[in-house]
Amino acid sequence: MKIAIISDTHGNAANFKKVINWLNKNNISLILHCGDIGSPESLKESLADFKGDFFGVLGNMDKDYKIRLEEYNKIPRVKINEDILETEIENPSAGSGQVKIAITHKPKPAKKLAESGRYDLIFYGHTHKPCLARRSFSKGGGRKKECLLINPGELAGQFYKPTFAVYDTDIDKLELKILEKL
Repeated sequence: MKIAIISDTHGNAANFKKVINWLNKNNISLILHCGDIGSPESLKESLADFKGDFFGVLGNMDKDYKIRLEEYNKIPRVKINEDILETEIENPSAGSGQVKIAITHKPKPAKKLAESGRYDLIFYGHTHKPCLARRSFSKGGGRKKECLLINPGELAGQFYKPTFAVYDTDIDKLELKILEKL
């Protein structure tokens, strides 16, 4: 299964729709959004042609929309939490067959989530800059566990080129995609 990870769209429906077209062509049916989405209206417009599910969190620029959280969640196939969203996905290459994921917006909470030892992957945004970091920690019996922290960059194109990430759970591979090169 392939998953798209995006962040910081800031209501840029044009860029979002380009990604949606690419995702549909590549049979990617799950989007994880790391915050700073834009309005419920811009999200609904952007997802109009998307055939999959959308999970996400609000970001610091979505503050006015916290009171409209219900509006986001009335959009078909959309689930948005305020600060943190946790989920598990199947991953044949993982020992347990399941990968535990957390999505948040800012880097500091992402690091704390990684240090909790409860997750395999943490997706976050806010900085607008793509980043991949590994956190290793001890887990009972001297075993080491690794958690990946992934920032897909920004889709809005405000400070850097618009980017997003694609994670393939079947082969445990992460790719950064640059919108202008699709």
